[in-house]
Amino acid sequence: MNNIRNFCIIAHIDHGKSTLADRFLELTNTVEKRKMKEQMLDQMELERERGITIKLQPVRMEYTPQFSNKSQITNSKFILNLIDTPGHVDFSYEVSRSLAAVEGAILLVDAAQGIQAQTLANYYLAVDQGLKIIPVLNKIDLPGARVQETEKEVRDLLVGDPVKSSEDDHGIEILKVSAKTGQGVKEILDMIVREVPAPSPTLFAKQSGGLQALVFDSVYDDYRGVVAYARITNGEVKRGDKIYLIGTERQSEVVEVGYFKPDFVKTDKLSAGEIGYIVTGFKNLTACRVGDTIINLADKNNKNLKLAEYKEMQPMVFAGLFCKEGVEYKELREGIEKIKLTDASLFFEPENSPALGPGFRCGFLGLLHLEIIQERLKREFGLDLMVTVPSVAYKIKLSRGQEIIIHSPQELPNSNLIEEIQEPWVKINVIAPQEYLGKIMELVSDKRGVYLNTEYLSETRVVLHYEIPLTSLLTDFYDKLKSVSSGYASLNYELIGYRVCDVVRMDILVAEDLVDSLAMIVYKDEAYRAGRKIVDVLKETLPRQMFEIKIQAVLGYQDTGKNKGGKVIASSRVAPYRKDVTSKLYGGDVTRKTKLLEKQKKGKKKMKAMGRGRVDIPSEAYVAVLKR
Repeated sequence: MNNIRNFCIIAHIDHGKSTLADRFLELTNTVEKRKMKEQMLDQMELERERGITIKLQPVRMEYTPQFSNKSQITNSKFILNLIDTPGHVDFSYEVSRSLAAVEGAILLVDAAQGIQAQTLANYYLAVDQGLKIIPVLNKIDLPGARVQETEKEVRDLLVGDPVKSSEDDHGIEILKVSAKTGQGVKEILDMIVREVPAPSPTLFAKQSGGLQALVFDSVYDDYRGVVAYARITNGEVKRGDKIYLIGTERQSEVVEVGYFKPDFVKTDKLSAGEIGYIVTGFKNLTACRVGDTIINLADKNNKNLKLAEYKEMQPMVFAGLFCKEGVEYKELREGIEKIKLTDASLFFEPENSPALGPGFRCGFLGLLHLEIIQERLKREFGLDLMVTVPSVAYKIKLSRGQEIIIHSPQELPNSNLIEEIQEPWVKINVIAPQEYLGKIMELVSDKRGVYLNTEYLSETRVVLHYEIPLTSLLTDFYDKLKSVSSGYASLNYELIGYRVCDVVRMDILVAEDLVDSLAMIVYKDEAYRAGRKIVDVLKETLPRQMFEIKIQAVLGYQDTGKNKGGKVIASSRVAPYRKDVTSKLYGGDVTRKTKLLEKQKKGKKKMKAMGRGRVDIPSEAYVAVLKR
């Protein structure tokens, strides 16, 4: 265990985590040169296309440091277990799970952009876990790099951190590298060996030496079943061992163990301090969940062996996922279950919509998370999906004293049964240059934000702290923030609780038919603006028909069978195609023309009455509404 170092890389999105991991793999000869490619640890095609890390990915490297100083550690081979983590706020749960499996963290900061919102958030997560922080400035070779200014920002952030160096006058050594060219990368590995502590056994290991392993991730293999990514805290595990999972109370026999290079490499056993995979033999997707503890079957009655579980992530955004073809429901269920195994932050439950049929109400950590899950279902399982308008979870206090939580507008009770509605609020941190301060404050205030305070990272960069309704972040907040700050602002948020709000349900009618998937909950004082926007979008995207299409946004819509009613707050129409039935006329009385036009009008009315006037809303229209 003395020659093992477990660490991860944490940073804001696009600060160079994956590029730095590539240089580590090259420097340690973990991957052959002919197999090496950019973003080597990003296994999904979607990650490569977008240039972002979505899933955490572990890899095992072997490294022999050569220190220039008189260190006691020289010429020994070390096992370095790296976990590459995402940088976007929507995937912060991946970061928190990675931190629980390691002893150190490289805090990577782009020298051109400086400290960003997710840099702060991930840093505080690492500090809470008690990890050794290795501060690194990346992209020092860029023409626009602000090395000295960024170094001062990082130094101010790390004041009081235990990373010490006699070579640094301020007590904190900050490494300066270029992950693209490889400059200074070797020094990072040397510092990890020097500064990051080796894994240490727990009291349980000293007493019995039995197995304790933390499941920090998992995947599903069609042939081998559930494969658990585990950090071995105590003992050892090998093929044929009888294991027991404390959380799910399931037992099995180990089929195979190994480590990551970054592909699976089979080995005889995994010992204390190592990070690797365990083919559990489970075929049931619910038998092995992230955060569980694996122990020997013989110790199943000893509940004290349970390691600290992960904090459950609360979904921020809810949306319905439905198949365009009802026969694909089974495939949708299996697809969501398999993605859930690799993405523990995904929440889902069955939902049946009168308009869209059977589907699932899913909870996500943000809009990017929703977009990624939708794309994965499409690519990995070949599903053509329809997604309802995203919403948040509301707490409803009924007049009878009951309290319920709803995840969709369709679940909202009648207004006469409601005493109070509460919505989720988040605390946001916005980091931006000082010159954009006024525009950003104006934007957040327009979105119902409540100002808390302002901090200065440096003479030119500030951190704004606000509390704001989560619904304000769901529409175009991020795009507008980037717009008013010329792209320099960054955002991080965390849930803080629920507060009373004044909202109503708004329904959309197309050709006098209710479109269930476009219903949404809106503020009363913003209902007209939201309704007008959706109506205009649908007018632009709905294809024309042989009859007129009425589009309406309605509050308090009720359909009692005989009567349909509600308050129409915005409406529009899509003009019909008009065949020129009078083109064959060459003269004569005007009544001949009038007669043909009346006949055409009656035909269109009859077609609508016979049910042929229904409008099939294309997926492009739903996507247009979601984007707006």
